[in-house]
Amino acid sequence: MTYAFRPQGVCSREMRVDVNDQGVIESLEVIGGCSGNLQGISALVKGMSAQEAIQRLKGIHCGFKPTSCPDQLARGLEQILAEQKN
Repeated sequence: MTYAFRPQGVCSREMRVDVNDQGVIESLEVIGGCSGNLQGISALVKGMSAQEAIQRLKGIHCGFKPTSCPDQLARGLEQILAEQKN
């Protein structure tokens, strides 16, 4: 299923992630932000379990910001997994 959310405190404006019923990321599209870096992150998380992506990306900071696009993705994935349990 495809989920869309708006990251907070970063340059990207929207993230659209497709997570299947087994919790595996099938695709990630990020609108706005640093194109090359976000394309790289998208390619790296494709086929990865959402839980592993959360563990790897949560807590990453961007410069002096308390968050980053990878951290926002992790937070969004946590919400998605919580929704899938319900």
